[in-house]
Amino acid sequence: MSDRPAEDDAPFGSLVTVGLEQTSTVDRVVTELRRAVFEGELESGTPLREVALAESLGVSRPTVREALTLLVADGLATREPHRGVAVATPDPESIGDVSRARAVLEMAGVRHWASAGDDDREAVRTALKEYGAAVGRAASYEELNRHHLAIHLSLVGLTGSRRLVAMAEQLTAELRLALAQVDRVRRNASDQADSHQHLLDLLESGDLAEAAAELQRHLAGAESAILERLGLERGQ
Repeated sequence: MSDRPAEDDAPFGSLVTVGLEQTSTVDRVVTELRRAVFEGELESGTPLREVALAESLGVSRPTVREALTLLVADGLATREPHRGVAVATPDPESIGDVSRARAVLEMAGVRHWASAGDDDREAVRTALKEYGAAVGRAASYEELNRHHLAIHLSLVGLTGSRRLVAMAEQLTAELRLALAQVDRVRRNASDQADSHQHLLDLLESGDLAEAAAELQRHLAGAESAILERLGLERGQ
């Protein structure tokens, strides 16, 4: 039995025990923690205590420690001296800055639609199709988030620049937790799929000016929703 206060264990009650082969234990612990974060079972700011997690998941503390290191590297958790690891809390100022940079890259991609390679244009269609399929089967929030952001990365891919795509991937990593929180609250994945389909229809029709305007509205709406959500969380 543990001497820790009961509340230390409370956030981890919904985690699935991970009794596994040693070679895959860390990866599966990371997968379970990621799921819990994206599903909202572990909210922003929740301390991720090694002992409690190890007991809840049925693994060793070194395994949990390694998994937490990967979560920190992934941007889903933060580590502070003398305070340990906690689920990351998106910062409003950073969200605004990242959103502006993201818009520059994605708008550049939209403007390159006509001159983009066939493979790059097909990547946009495929990303949207996969997102729609995930919505249709009521996929997890983590999967929906991954497919949603893949659409936006594919837009940057229209530029034909691997460096710009790499920059977009870094920006996406900084936004995905905040976007997942918003999507979980709004529960409007079907509307999101329709909105992206409308954008693709505009691109396919050659109306790049309206496509750019539609993308601008979409990104502005996403930023506003994120900042509103952060405001609500901080006001609680």
